[in-house]
Amino acid sequence: MTEAPLWAWFAFLAVVGLMLAVDLGVFHRHAHSVSLREAALWSIVWVVMALLFNLVILFWMGKREALEFLTGYLVEKALSADNIFVFAVLFNYFAVPPAYRHRVLFWGVLGAILMRFIFIMAGAALLKQFHWVVYVFGAIVILSGIKLLRRRDEHLDPDKNPVLQLARRFLPLTPNYVGQHFVVRDDNGRLVFTPLALVLLAVETTDVVFAVDSVPAIFAITRDPFIVFTSNICAILGLRALYFLLEGVMKLFCYLDEGLAVILVFIGIKMLLSEVYPIPVALSLGFVLLVLAVTVALSLWAEQRERAAALADEPSATDAEL
Repeated sequence: MTEAPLWAWFAFLAVVGLMLAVDLGVFHRHAHSVSLREAALWSIVWVVMALLFNLVILFWMGKREALEFLTGYLVEKALSADNIFVFAVLFNYFAVPPAYRHRVLFWGVLGAILMRFIFIMAGAALLKQFHWVVYVFGAIVILSGIKLLRRRDEHLDPDKNPVLQLARRFLPLTPNYVGQHFVVRDDNGRLVFTPLALVLLAVETTDVVFAVDSVPAIFAITRDPFIVFTSNICAILGLRALYFLLEGVMKLFCYLDEGLAVILVFIGIKMLLSEVYPIPVALSLGFVLLVLAVTVALSLWAEQRERAAALADEPSATDAEL
C-alpha cells in the first residue's frame, strides 16, 4: 500500500478549511434558523463535493481505493445520521434557539475533525505496530452493533454526562444565552461561559463516543489512513445540513438502529476474517447499500402502517354526528 504524500493531506485540509470558512463567514455570518430548502441545498453541496473527491481518488489512486473511499463514506454517513438523534435530544434538553444551532454544529464539526485525525493516526499506528489490534477493533465494532440493538429502550440523559457535571461545577456560567456567544464578560469584566458552551461541550463529548464506533469500522474497509480520514471527514462535513434536513422527519427512520447494527456486525466480522478470507471491497459496498435500502424501505412501510392504523381508529363523520 502506497501512503498518500504529505501535500495531499495539506491540500485536502486546505479545501475543507476553505469550504468551512465560506460556510460560516459568508452564508451563516448572521445567526438564523436554517430552512428546509437551505438544508437541502447544503446537503447536496456536501454530497457532490464528496463524490467529486471520490473521482479524484479514482483517477489518482485507482479503482480499489475509490471503492474503499465510497464504502467508508457511506458507512460513516449512515453512522453520522445516528448522531442526529443525539443532537435533537441535546438541543431540546438545553432549549437551544433554532438560530444558534448551526453555530454549535459548525464548531462541533471542527472539533470532530481534530479528534478524528488523532483517533485515525493512533489507530493506524497501532495496526502497523501490533497486528493483533485488528481483532480488538473487530470486537469493538461488533459490540457497537449489539449495543445499538439494545439501545432502543434506553433514554439519553445529559444530566448523567460526567463532563457536563464537572463543567457545571467548576466553570462560571451565565444563567441565560447571550446571543450566539460561547464566552462573554460579566459586569466585573470576568470571562464567563454561556449555556451554549455547555451544548458545544456535550456535542464534542458525544462525538468522541461515536468516533470509538466509527473509526474502527472504517479501518475494516481500508488500512490506508488517508482514505479513512478523508471518507470520515467528507461524511461529517455534511452532518450539520443533514441534521436540519432530517430533524423533523427522524421518526420515518424507525429501523435505523437495526440497519446500522447489521452493518457494524458485518464490518466487525469482515475485520476478524481479514487474514482468513478477505471480503472484497465491492461486496462490502453492495452489502452496505442493500442494508441501507432495506432499512429505509422497512421504516417507510412501518410509518405507512402506523398512519393507516391511526386513520382507522379515528371515528367517521357519521359516528361523530351520532
